[in-house]
Amino acid sequence: MSKDKKQAKESTIPTVSEESSTLGDIRINHSVVASIVRLAALEVSGVAAVGGSFVDGITEIFSKKGGESGVRVDEDEVGDYRIEARVILRFGVELAAVAGEIQQRIAEQVEKMTSKSVARVNVIIDGVRTEDDTPQDTDQWGDEPHTD
Repeated sequence: MSKDKKQAKESTIPTVSEESSTLGDIRINHSVVASIVRLAALEVSGVAAVGGSFVDGITEIFSKKGGESGVRVDEDEVGDYRIEARVILRFGVELAAVAGEIQQRIAEQVEKMTSKSVARVNVIIDGVRTEDDTPQDTDQWGDEPHTD
């Protein structure tokens, strides 16, 4: 090999050009999408909880995927997301209107953050909660000193 050809090979640095279609695969775990779904649903006024039913609570205890309770994410045959979100709404809100807002918000956020289409968002209303039903983070012992 001549010296000029050898120098040309050593000085050529592989670069990405516009003709290159991909650097590799980008995959988003469904648990990440489920987190986006949960946060998007909680942004909607009138939503008290996502996946707050008793059965979901038990499932969360025994599941390795505790952060996904109440949300299911699948992909259809073309790779679009199919999402199911189970929610608890606040007493007094118009259930159908809030569920419609939840669908829109979830679809917008998932498409914006993942750059993938959402084919379907099913919202299942598992219950209605009043302000009094909301769990409070209270200290059972109070500020009194403990005497054993």
